[in-house]
Amino acid sequence: MEYQYVCPCLLGLEGLVAGELRAMEIKGVEGQNGKVLFRGGEEVLARANLCSRYAERVQILVGSFPARSFEELFQGVKNLPWEEWIGKKDAFPVKGRALNSKLSSIPDCQAIIKKAVVERLKQKYRLTWFEETGPIHQIQFLIMKDQVNVMLDTSGPGLHKRGYRANATQAPIKETLAAAMCFLSRVRSDSVLADPFCGSGTIAIEGTLLALNIAPGLRRRFAAERWDTANPIVWRQERERAQDLIRREASFHAYAYDIDPEALSLTIDNAKKAGVANRITVEHRDIRNFVWDGERGVVVCNPPYGERLLDVSRAEELYEIMGQKFTVKPGFHYTIISPDSDFERYYGSKADKRRKIYNGMIPCQIYQYYKSR
Repeated sequence: MEYQYVCPCLLGLEGLVAGELRAMEIKGVEGQNGKVLFRGGEEVLARANLCSRYAERVQILVGSFPARSFEELFQGVKNLPWEEWIGKKDAFPVKGRALNSKLSSIPDCQAIIKKAVVERLKQKYRLTWFEETGPIHQIQFLIMKDQVNVMLDTSGPGLHKRGYRANATQAPIKETLAAAMCFLSRVRSDSVLADPFCGSGTIAIEGTLLALNIAPGLRRRFAAERWDTANPIVWRQERERAQDLIRREASFHAYAYDIDPEALSLTIDNAKKAGVANRITVEHRDIRNFVWDGERGVVVCNPPYGERLLDVSRAEELYEIMGQKFTVKPGFHYTIISPDSDFERYYGSKADKRRKIYNGMIPCQIYQYYKSR
C-alpha cells in the first residue's frame, strides 16, 4: 500500500532533502517550507529513514483537515484510519504544535486528539481500555492557520542521531547540518577534507559517510521497525541495498584538527563507532599552524563563536586568522558556518556564496569561498 510521507528538515535544507530523495528513486517528491513530501510503500519508508543525510525524521501523513473548534478537531482525527498502524496493545502518545490558529492550547489539543484516537480504536477493536505496553506509535500534530496535519513518526530518535556520537563537545554542530555543509562543499569520493575545529568529529565523520556513500542510518534502528505492521524482509532488503551502494574503493581521506585534547579523543571514539576511523587522521593543531598543501582540498568547519566561547573578541580574532590561512586557489574550497553578521569583515573578504541556515535555534550563515583572488 502507498502512503503520503513527510520529512521535516532544517529551514534552508529543503532543496537538499528533495534532491536526495529523488536520487533514491522515490516518487512524488515535493519541497515545502521546512519539510519535503513524498509517496511510496514500506520500502520507501525504510529507504528514507536509512539513507537520508539531511532530513530530521520521516513521518506518515495520516490526515489533513481544517479545524477551528475542538469538536472539529475531534471528529477530524476520529475519522482517520488509525487501526491501519496502531494495534490493540501499542502505545500512542501525542505531541505537537499550533501556530496562528484558533486552537492554540497544546495540552487541550493533545487531550482531544488522544481521545479521538481512543474512540476510533474502541470501535474497531471493541475494547474499552488500552494498556499501551507495545511499540510506540508517536502521534504528532501541526495546526497552522487552522489547518490540521496529523502524522505518525516512523523514525524514533531524530535522523541526526546516527548512533556514533554518544559524547560531544560543547555546542556541537548537528549531524544533518554537517552533512549538508559537506555536500554544499562538493565533497566527493576522491576528495581530501579538513576540519581545523573538529570538536567531536562530526564534520569529518559526516564528510566520510558522504564520500563513501555510507547510509547514515545503517548503525541504528527505527521506531517503525518495531511495529507489528512492519515487514522485516523489506527492512533487510533496504539495508542490503544500502550496503551494496557503499563506495569501498574510494580514495577519500579526512583530517580532523583541534587544540583541545578532549575533543580529539572524542573524535577518535566517534569515528570508531561510525566505522570510519581508518579514513580520518586526527591531530592536535592550532589554527595558527594550519597549512593546507597539495593540489586540491576541501575545508569545512564550525569555528568557535561568541555563544560558545563567551568571548566575542576572541571569535573575531579566529576569523582574522582563518582569512589569512585559508588561501583560495584552484582546486580548493572553504565552507564556514557562523552566526556572526560581521564574519566577512573580520575574515577579510566577501564570500563567493552565502546560505541562511539554523544551527539548532541559532540563525547562521554558511560562507563559501572557492574563487581564486
